[in-house]
Amino acid sequence: MKNYLQKTTSPAPLAVFRVAFGLLLFAGTVRFWLKGWIEALYIQPKHFFPFYGFEYVKPLGEFTYLLFFICALSALMVAFGFKYRIASILLFLSFTYIELIDKSTYLNHYYFISMVALLMIFVPANATFSIDAWRKNLNVSGIPKWSIDAIKLLICMLYFFAGLAKINSDWLLHAQPLRIWLPANNDLPVIGHFLNETWVAYAFSWAGCLYDLSIPFLLLYARTRRIAYVAVITFHLLTSLLFPIGMFPYIMIVTALIFFSPDFHQEIIDRISILLGANSKMRPVVTYQYHPLTSKLILTGLVVFFAIQLALPFRHLAYPGELFWTEQGYRFSWRVMLIEKAGHAEFIVRDKNGRQAVVDNKQFLTTLQEKMVATQPDMILQYAHILRNHYATHGFNEPEVYVDSYVTLNGRLGRPLIDPAVDLAKTDDSFSDKPWIVRYHDDIKGL
Repeated sequence: MKNYLQKTTSPAPLAVFRVAFGLLLFAGTVRFWLKGWIEALYIQPKHFFPFYGFEYVKPLGEFTYLLFFICALSALMVAFGFKYRIASILLFLSFTYIELIDKSTYLNHYYFISMVALLMIFVPANATFSIDAWRKNLNVSGIPKWSIDAIKLLICMLYFFAGLAKINSDWLLHAQPLRIWLPANNDLPVIGHFLNETWVAYAFSWAGCLYDLSIPFLLLYARTRRIAYVAVITFHLLTSLLFPIGMFPYIMIVTALIFFSPDFHQEIIDRISILLGANSKMRPVVTYQYHPLTSKLILTGLVVFFAIQLALPFRHLAYPGELFWTEQGYRFSWRVMLIEKAGHAEFIVRDKNGRQAVVDNKQFLTTLQEKMVATQPDMILQYAHILRNHYATHGFNEPEVYVDSYVTLNGRLGRPLIDPAVDLAKTDDSFSDKPWIVRYHDDIKGL
């Protein structure tokens, strides 16, 4: 381990990664702005659903535009390597704050971006091919090898855990939920009519599982790297065509480039330098070095960081019941596109004086929030507390909140999700098991 920590490598892969990552995030943020999603998701809603433990993250109203501006600007500064350390910190804080405002918008790839942005704070991604290096009239011949390997490891973990999660009976034995999703694209030219076929859903399910489990190793091995990268492009372009998952496919296509050799990335840098009229022949003169104490602190932090990343996907084992149903331990575990849940939740508010109201959810929630609340137990509880507080200020004496909820999971018949006899107004959220979730008796075998 001591020998490994002393190894250095070319900074070129990290520099190319920095440019691509920053530009993609800038483009994604601008796209979000232009499509009007800032207004629709972060300003118009009357209520928000913060993550447990992050209730202090509040919506900012019209200042949300300023938050997105900071995110876009810092992404651009990261891409160009200008005031890199400050920019990378701002990028992580602004992007993560946005994603913590409302769990209705949670996606696995948002979490991945936040974790990459966090790692980027502590690696010398501006050591070469950056405005910072140009201003200091300096290029660096080598950086610690672990600074690149840390990002590679995170990418490998995303793929491998996504593959492990697909080893379940619904995905492999019943081709669910792809048997539900694929026919929705049967109007696509050429391939559309094939998507109605059951065997295609099975082929996609098995291929997706094998891809996720094998692609990290194929990218790491030099002899299979090129064909593996072709598979990365093919897989993610196909998922982009079939499913509305935004920038994620392109982010994964670009991030996979970091597995290529330093010479490959140096050639990219040289060609871009020629186009920009820069001196691509300027030779590095120093090796980047951390202060010994700084190095120890960063490496200790990385050990803790990756220990957490290894533990999070398995935390569901601490809870009873079917994971896909209760979703206790589902988020932040790289479980990508494994379930199709749809449902309806009717909330009833009563008080000690006999008053009763059946809630019109549209008065309180956006369309997206209403859809997510209907199938997410923790969001149902949060919404019940929102209703409790609302009706308490509108004449109800110690309001009680009950929910009549029915949910379908991967094409099965609808079943009650929440015990209708439990007063959710008096139920507190926590990391412990939620016994008010009705237990699911159709066992889904898997990891």
